[in-house]
Amino acid sequence: MTTRRLVLRRFLKSDGEGLYDYLSDPEVVKYEPYEPYTREMAEQEAARRAEDQNFWAVCLLDGALLGNVYFAEGEFDTWELGYVFNRKYWGKGYAGEAARALLDLGFTEWGMHRVTAMCNPENERSWRLLERLGMRREGNLRKNIFFFRNEQGEPLWQDTYEYGLLREEWEQMPPVSIETMY
Repeated sequence: MTTRRLVLRRFLKSDGEGLYDYLSDPEVVKYEPYEPYTREMAEQEAARRAEDQNFWAVCLLDGALLGNVYFAEGEFDTWELGYVFNRKYWGKGYAGEAARALLDLGFTEWGMHRVTAMCNPENERSWRLLERLGMRREGNLRKNIFFFRNEQGEPLWQDTYEYGLLREEWEQMPPVSIETMY
């Protein structure tokens, strides 16, 4: 799939170095359920994602990998949206452009009923993007999840914002230009 500035495609086994470029950055994975990747981990992850239809590689038109979107079908025609992008490309509207393209595909071509997304309330860039996409905050779950433990083995609990968007809401939204996405 091609947008004005991007190509969204399935991952290739050869995308390991591109994945490493952003998944090794502690700032990029700060809110993710994993530690920064090593090169070996990124190579393995590229091979895994090449077999996983839920991950979309987001590339510039020249082919440079700049991030990924997770877009997976769940129960009741409800899909889940997630994204991780290279910090070098933050603030340029690429995540919004890629997510918007997949949302449009899901709602108009695949008959998606609803999409959800979750993020840490401290990740302001993420929840602001979800709101620019037209999603509404449906909940603020307090200390509902943990990915890591402290030195004593106790969970490091985090809060979660939950967002949602229905097809009929998507259909009523005015078209959005890329320039207004960031």
